[in-house]
Amino acid sequence: MQYDDFVGHVQHRARLASTGEAVHAIHATLQTLGERLYGEEAKNLAAQLPDEIGAYLTQPTQRESFDLREFYQRVSQRERADLPDAIYHAQAVVSVVLDAVSPGEIADARAQLPDEYAHLFTWQGEGGMRRSA
Repeated sequence: MQYDDFVGHVQHRARLASTGEAVHAIHATLQTLGERLYGEEAKNLAAQLPDEIGAYLTQPTQRESFDLREFYQRVSQRERADLPDAIYHAQAVVSVVLDAVSPGEIADARAQLPDEYAHLFTWQGEGGMRRSA
């Protein structure tokens, strides 16, 4: 998937008004996810994304363990969005990542995350359709 396609899909799914807002949501979500993944997993995931998008995963210099609530709070702060909006945007971003990355790589990333993170990987947008990896 190309950069413009990725951003456009996020903008559409998250119902954002501009590509700038979509990029901001992508950055907030993937930088936070990158903080949560250990070892080479962030780099492996980033390698299957457009370079400009994958770079957000590899920005963090320190990796940490935190729960899903903290994940969403960090995204909300970075995005400067209300928590319910940030949750929706993060799920939209991850739904596009699911489209862009191989199932094996998604499985590798999910293996590092507690079960509660399944919520992040379940897309309920676009008319309530559920999809998960």
